[in-house]
Amino acid sequence: MNNIQKRPLSDLGYNFIETTLPKGKDEYYLRNEQWSRQDQYRKLTAYEIESLVRNDNTSDDWNIIFVSNEFDPQLVQHCHFFGMVRIGKLEPYYLEFHNLRMPVGLYNSTICACDFGDNVVVHNVNYLSHYILGNEVIVANVNEMATTDYAKFGNGILKEGENENGRIWMELCNENGGRSVMPFDGMLPGDAYLWTRYRDDEQLQQQFKSFTEKQFDKKRGYYGMVGDRTVIKNCKMIKDVTIGTDAYLKGANKLKNLTINSSSEASSQIGEGCEMVNGIIGYGCRVFYGVKAVRFVMASHSQLKYGARLINSYLGNNATISCCEVLNSLIFPAHEQHHHNNSFLCAALIMGQSNMAAGATIGSNHNSRGADGEIIAGRGFWPGLCVSLKHNSRFASFTLISKGNYMSELNISIPFSLVVNDEHENRLKIMPGYWFLYNMYAIARNSWKYVDRDKRTDKQQLIEYDYLAPDSVEEIFQALSIMETATGKAWYALPENASKKELTEKDLRKKGKDLLKNSPEEVAKLTILSKGFENSSREVELLKVHKAYPLFVEMIVLYAVKNILAAEKPSFLALQAAVSTAKRGDWQNIGGQLMKAETVATLKTKIRKNKISSWPQLHTAYEEIGNEYAADKLQHAVACLLEIKDSSLKNMTTADLAQWMNDSVVTMEWITAQIKRSREKDYKNPFRQLAYESEKEMNAVVGSLEDNSFIKQTAEDLEKYKLQVNKTISEWEL
Repeated sequence: MNNIQKRPLSDLGYNFIETTLPKGKDEYYLRNEQWSRQDQYRKLTAYEIESLVRNDNTSDDWNIIFVSNEFDPQLVQHCHFFGMVRIGKLEPYYLEFHNLRMPVGLYNSTICACDFGDNVVVHNVNYLSHYILGNEVIVANVNEMATTDYAKFGNGILKEGENENGRIWMELCNENGGRSVMPFDGMLPGDAYLWTRYRDDEQLQQQFKSFTEKQFDKKRGYYGMVGDRTVIKNCKMIKDVTIGTDAYLKGANKLKNLTINSSSEASSQIGEGCEMVNGIIGYGCRVFYGVKAVRFVMASHSQLKYGARLINSYLGNNATISCCEVLNSLIFPAHEQHHHNNSFLCAALIMGQSNMAAGATIGSNHNSRGADGEIIAGRGFWPGLCVSLKHNSRFASFTLISKGNYMSELNISIPFSLVVNDEHENRLKIMPGYWFLYNMYAIARNSWKYVDRDKRTDKQQLIEYDYLAPDSVEEIFQALSIMETATGKAWYALPENASKKELTEKDLRKKGKDLLKNSPEEVAKLTILSKGFENSSREVELLKVHKAYPLFVEMIVLYAVKNILAAEKPSFLALQAAVSTAKRGDWQNIGGQLMKAETVATLKTKIRKNKISSWPQLHTAYEEIGNEYAADKLQHAVACLLEIKDSSLKNMTTADLAQWMNDSVVTMEWITAQIKRSREKDYKNPFRQLAYESEKEMNAVVGSLEDNSFIKQTAEDLEKYKLQVNKTISEWEL
């Protein structure tokens, strides 16, 4: 039975706060704090009341309708007022936005206890209750726009008198809620990541909850806000939503319990048919065409389009999801999942710069026993067409997964690899370094693209977009070890090479390293198998190891030299002094920002000890860590260079460094050639040319190879790199 309450009409617009008011306060005290202009309003004159009544307006009490001095009563028609209403300047103008032209004023609306700034447009709003509208706001053709006294605007907090079971949680990374977090306005990807991890650390978890609780006032009675120049038209229901300036809401079906951040520099938009409940929308976001979002956070400049569904998930900055479904996932910045309507992402941690193809079902439980599994994917995760993966699985950075149904859990620990499910041979195959060997154009262009498309106006977290960075380079070292061991084992597995003694992993690795460095042609003849990549009894084969191994070594050298050149030290001795404590170590991806594992440990200690006692303080810590990133990365880069070259800082000579710099130039030349070569294949492939009558038509449709701006840019960058290396060698007298 519906609980429909019947109360006196005289109560409509009053008694907004249902709990006991603080001593000496009335029901408007929080409203007055939110709207500091109340001293600029006056009571209506008798003439103005007469004009308002003549224009078919009503009020239960004209004495509590307040207006500014520049109020024109002719611009208020067919409205019904309940409770205290304050109306700003109304002048005989019309406002225009996207060819919508509407006269300033209040028309055909029911208004309960609202405040209006100057020259607002309110047309055909069936019910507008407990809202504060800024200057030059347009609200037209809205069925219901109201705020309750317990409005939390999408934040995972409780108001006075509410039960714990009314709190909003986001169930990230795991369907059973074991990694739930409380959403809050201003939540960064790093916040969400840290909160979802370390679930055994009760003190840390309690601190995160405390941060969120104390960031927001628990008092009841806050009004919904609509910032200056925001336009809201043709929407059905807007309830408990606060909106920034310059936002544009058109044709939304249902918006409930939300914060919509927007500003003149980063305007947010929500379009037709959208339904969004219990969430935070960041600055500069776009939401269009039938989107459904529930219990979510959209970080700044992210997009949902064309029927996308985002449920119990965090979507990172500059990410786009179209058409498909995302559940219980934490997605770092620069994720792309669009232009198709049949991909599915569930219970996943996706660490950014990722792209999901059509038909991919990542985290589907159709081949699992329970709903408590997780997918963890490093930067650059790219599952191809119709890929199906099983919980629990983990992927190193820049993993490309070929089309197929992967029935077993995977642990792909080699970065930049192609993963293939060979059903004919019933074997999982992994090609290390695939991106470098066959699609250098894509991986290089993506790194450039993500930097170019990072539209954040507030870059509190320093996001790493380079494919060669501490996290991926550490994975390369791990891959070298795996390849060495697997190669040694494959060589000794041949009858003619059988060892008479029992071989240790050290023996296998030593032999494999020797073969990979000195006899790549012999390695090419081996069938190299490895274990630990798949939870099954079938064989896992590593492909083209003899090509990937030297490439990985060259990439480490290039990574190191690039960071040395970027450091701008005045001399070789200055460099040595700056990296005197250089060492390798684990790095973590904290919401797209890379940090040393020891830095993360220190951060957690500070949080536990309350030295960091709020989200703003943690965000300041992110910025401070970001300021040290270049120096930390330089230390790591030099340590990597010395290790891969079997040298030490003490033994490194100027001649060594000069040689390594020149080696990096050769690698850059190869990369530049590979970028062009991998793109050139698209033009020389006869099947690519089938759709065109001539090469001229193909170039007209897709653009010519010679005019490709990115290829031109890489050629220019190569020349600049050569000049920089030569200049450094000369100035440092290397």
